[in-house]
Amino acid sequence: MAPTTFAVVGSGKRSRFFLRLAAAAPDRLRATGVVSRDPGRADLGVPAVRTLDELLAGERPDFVAAAVPWPQMPDVARAAVALGVPVLLETPPAPDLDGLRALWADVGDSGLVQVAEQYLLMPGHAARLAAVRAGVIGEPTAVHVCSTHLYHAVSLIRGLLGLDMEEVVVSARAFTAPLVDPLGFDGWRPAAAPEPRTRTIATLDFGGGRHGLYDFTENQWWNPVLTRRIAVRGTVGELVDDRVVRVVEPTTPVESRLVHRRTGIDLNLEGNDLDHVSLDGRVLYRNPFRGTRLSEDDIAVAAILEATGAWARDEGPPPYPLAQGCQDHAISLAIGESARTGQDVRVTKEAWA
Repeated sequence: MAPTTFAVVGSGKRSRFFLRLAAAAPDRLRATGVVSRDPGRADLGVPAVRTLDELLAGERPDFVAAAVPWPQMPDVARAAVALGVPVLLETPPAPDLDGLRALWADVGDSGLVQVAEQYLLMPGHAARLAAVRAGVIGEPTAVHVCSTHLYHAVSLIRGLLGLDMEEVVVSARAFTAPLVDPLGFDGWRPAAAPEPRTRTIATLDFGGGRHGLYDFTENQWWNPVLTRRIAVRGTVGELVDDRVVRVVEPTTPVESRLVHRRTGIDLNLEGNDLDHVSLDGRVLYRNPFRGTRLSEDDIAVAAILEATGAWARDEGPPPYPLAQGCQDHAISLAIGESARTGQDVRVTKEAWA
């Protein structure tokens, strides 16, 4: 099979992230070019041009991936749709609610826009989602995410609950307390001492007993002293991180674990990689990029790039439509508003619903 081809709009850190994945899996992903305001300084290992028109005058990729600051994301979407090219937007697709509404009004009906929301494609989360969809814990009713922030966490909550565009009432509060924070995006901080860090906790009430618990502390992605927790409660059991407890007979609770098979450990000479994730001997997830030695987040982003290519070629379903990305961010904005005001915020059905 020919690799998925894509071009990148933007020449910053996220652009380099996409290009690094293409270099790691050249038989699956290929970058055809970069659109940069300063092509002469891009130096990204692929041809750089100033505009989308110039880019499309050459080899036309399956889609373009936007890797620009939040305020510019809607402009890239509009430009790509005007040229009839499929586009994958970074999260969130617009900075605020008015921006989401305006973007949807302009390109929502085009069918050309997807969002690079990768969290449900991360191996651990994908395996949990497969277990939930298989009915291992019955019907899911509650999800607790203490891992990532805002729209990413909302995507996990909605996805694991199997929800679409249901209205939701958000109640959030913020708490600030000292916490050591020795590792950030720019590396280790050897002299780090406890500093004020804000933790935001929110309930998301979708009605019918279905709810989410959002729990995020500043820099939780990087801080090594903060653990990550995810729990899904169903009608007959609960999945907590990699542990599954459920009732299989009226009086028989049983416990299982999600098992991650990793190679390259001890005398295993297959190379350092994730192979698969299983539950009770059943494989729930197989690493689609086995052999690349990519991290789990890299695997998820590579997977959504490849899925977007298949969708753009009419060979697969849409990986994460614009409507879903808009809904995630609308709820995440409500979390922020509720935390600021101390009041409940209701997210009602928007045009993308």
